[in-house]
Amino acid sequence: MTAGRPLGDYLRARRELIRPEEAGLPAGNGRRRVAGLRRSEVAMLAGISTEYYVKLEQGREIHPTDQVLEALSRALQLDATARSYLASLVHLPHVETGPKRELAHIRWLIDGWPLTAAVVHDRYNDIVASNALMRAIVPAYREGANSLAALLLDPEVRALYGDEWDGLTARSVALLRANSGPQPYLVRTQQLIAQLTRESPRFREVWPRNDVHGAGDGVHHLAHPRVGALSLRFARFPVLGPGEHSIFVYYAEPGTPTADALAVLAREG
Repeated sequence: MTAGRPLGDYLRARRELIRPEEAGLPAGNGRRRVAGLRRSEVAMLAGISTEYYVKLEQGREIHPTDQVLEALSRALQLDATARSYLASLVHLPHVETGPKRELAHIRWLIDGWPLTAAVVHDRYNDIVASNALMRAIVPAYREGANSLAALLLDPEVRALYGDEWDGLTARSVALLRANSGPQPYLVRTQQLIAQLTRESPRFREVWPRNDVHGAGDGVHHLAHPRVGALSLRFARFPVLGPGEHSIFVYYAEPGTPTADALAVLAREG
């Protein structure tokens, strides 16, 4: 993103990902000079003037109405998460500048879950706490590390996720953008983006797409070097109160081979 122009950058990135035929427009003959849709085509689909749309992309207009945002969301085929993200780029929230919240009580909580792995992230995927079982499953997910950097840069983490790595990295990068969208130019955001742009080819591939993703729940299939195949359910729980932290938990259905494997990891450490 260009400093000071998050809305325009996002509109342009999404426009470039849509082929004319996907929007119900003729592809035309010959080679198009732009990737995806033209500005005039997005404006037509949204029912606004091309001049006004150009101002939005160039950052000369930064306060479109909710009706315009809804029309742009339809034109750019945004899902619910992406629509919310687009709105957040216009309705910027107040930025808290106070001291970091003390999370000792959260550490006590997750340390009391011997058979449930847990890690606490802030909005940048920096790990502020993890319990023993989490570190036994993914040693790189330790306090002070960044889980997205570990996922993208650590070969042991990549091997652990196997065939899921491509999809997981795409969703994780999209989650970073969703979390940082309202305040994309905070120092920590820029530090992380700069590091991953420099060190990770996968990040350089995915980040420019401007995808956004909301964390939910599901199942990870891992290949653990000590206990073999794991089918771990996962879920995210936001931590209420000041700050923007979430607890990610990983657990197994009782009586399954994965539950037995977690018991071995918990016992052996």
